[in-house]
Amino acid sequence: MNRDRKFVLRSYNWFQNPDNLGMTAVYLERYANYGLTREELQSGKPIIGIAQTGSDLSPCNRIHLELVDRTRDGIRDAGGVPFVFPVHPIFENCRRPTAALDRNLAYLGLVEILHGYFFDGVVLTTGCDKTTPACLMAAATVNIPAIVLSGGPMLNSYHEGKLAGSGASCWEARRLYAAGQIDYDGFMELVMASAPSPGHCNTMGTASSMNSLAEALGMSLPGCAIIPAPYRERTQMAYRTGKRIVDMVKEDLKPAKIMTRKAFENAIVVCSAIGGSTNCPPHLIAIARHMGVPLKTKDWETVGHAIPLLANVQPAGEYLTESFHLAGGIPAVIGELMSAGKIHEDALNVNGKTIGESYGGARTKDPRVIRPWGQPLKENAGFLVVDGNLFSSALVKTSVIGEEFRRRFLETPGDENAFTSRAIVFDGPEDYHERINDESLGIDEKSLLVIRGCGPVGYPGAAEVVNMLPPDRLVRIGVNQLPTMGDGRQSGTSASPSILNASPEAAVGGNLALLKTGDQIRVDFNQRRVDVLLSEEELEARRREQQLPVAETQTPWQEFYRAHVAQLEFGGVLEFAVKYRDLGEKIPRHNH
Repeated sequence: MNRDRKFVLRSYNWFQNPDNLGMTAVYLERYANYGLTREELQSGKPIIGIAQTGSDLSPCNRIHLELVDRTRDGIRDAGGVPFVFPVHPIFENCRRPTAALDRNLAYLGLVEILHGYFFDGVVLTTGCDKTTPACLMAAATVNIPAIVLSGGPMLNSYHEGKLAGSGASCWEARRLYAAGQIDYDGFMELVMASAPSPGHCNTMGTASSMNSLAEALGMSLPGCAIIPAPYRERTQMAYRTGKRIVDMVKEDLKPAKIMTRKAFENAIVVCSAIGGSTNCPPHLIAIARHMGVPLKTKDWETVGHAIPLLANVQPAGEYLTESFHLAGGIPAVIGELMSAGKIHEDALNVNGKTIGESYGGARTKDPRVIRPWGQPLKENAGFLVVDGNLFSSALVKTSVIGEEFRRRFLETPGDENAFTSRAIVFDGPEDYHERINDESLGIDEKSLLVIRGCGPVGYPGAAEVVNMLPPDRLVRIGVNQLPTMGDGRQSGTSASPSILNASPEAAVGGNLALLKTGDQIRVDFNQRRVDVLLSEEELEARRREQQLPVAETQTPWQEFYRAHVAQLEFGGVLEFAVKYRDLGEKIPRHNH
């Protein structure tokens, strides 16, 4: 028989290959030991993987341990055969030194599974922020039919009768503790109150942001992103997602047809409208690079800056994601954006329809939570992308710049939207925590806090440490925010007005390494520039003498990661990996 024969389903190459009976038997044989039958595996039905990110180690994704049953049901009812397999766990709060290390590790593992096993399609279970890009990066690399099933955020959380958003409550507790308004137990009670149910962050942190962008990309069914984890609609969505992936295999609807340049531009626009996390740009750029779609950090400004803030959700707004869902969620946001012509309506959704067909007519159900297009919370709410003599690229999240901060730094007559500050420089978060209250540093209400050594190579992994609190003595007199800057990241749950994701980072020769406490930093948002007011000759002299401490490499993976990781400006990907595409078309060699 013709050994180059093309099979209808990818799984035929394992379980239904008449050209190699011996290997077909080997692949079939062991799956019988827990009750699967030859009839199922040779039925000609699509074999669907369920990439399980839920575990006891990953509380934000643990809901998928329950959702998986309904996902299986949907796959079975649609005529598919489900297989559940684990994905490397990711949990932002507890993984040390930072969960950013695990995004690329989970990506690599998922690529190997999807390429090396017999899957015709895959359901990607997402939740905690790094799981969403890891899954979508793998889907882009392998390019077999794939669909995202978000786990959903927690229910609204309260403390002493007030909304207490997850993540945001931690930063609020730090302020209250620094001001002497709560004690140790009060700190713990406030933070613990912000986690009332299964699910990921109920603020517009990176988890809610990235699952929202997965929907905006067209990679999950309309309405999937923000359904709270405990709602019955979440379980129903799991069933519908399971059913849909089987039809996607039959339609040969792959990520490359969905995650186009237009889809990425839609995601950028939605990110601006919801006040999304500054972690979204490197994640989305990583997905685009693996997909082969040109996308640059500057696109976040050119495409997204002029978009107004519509979602009144913490940290940029007032409400939490349960209220956001009840107000219409991402469909309402996309519908409002469509009404203003800001969405590419001809981009595709995994349901097989265009975005225009899928979201047409959707509007806000509660204008307090999701503003109509003509009544936004803020105009021009997207990211600014700045450069200068300290870095080639950094981000500024404009939607969280509050009135008090704006008055102190951005409303100087004749110099609006710009300021010059004395830099206070810290080498990593340990140095910051040790010295932030050192009065000899002379930190005042006009200072700028700088943290370095926190990028992909330096930390390693790019840590969420740029959102730094001022010294306790300033917090006690009501100065709750200073401008901050660094080569690390910032939690999406934080409202700190920061200049972050600076690339190149200090550890690879970026000029943040040359800064000294007392240097004058000029920040000009009009010109999109951040500069240290030093001559090039002085910078060169410092460059010859500068030696920054670099964190110890503690594991084999950290050594590999450091050797291959890109800067945040380029998505923090493993650079060698972006050349691999369409791996689902490449059937691996036999194993015996």
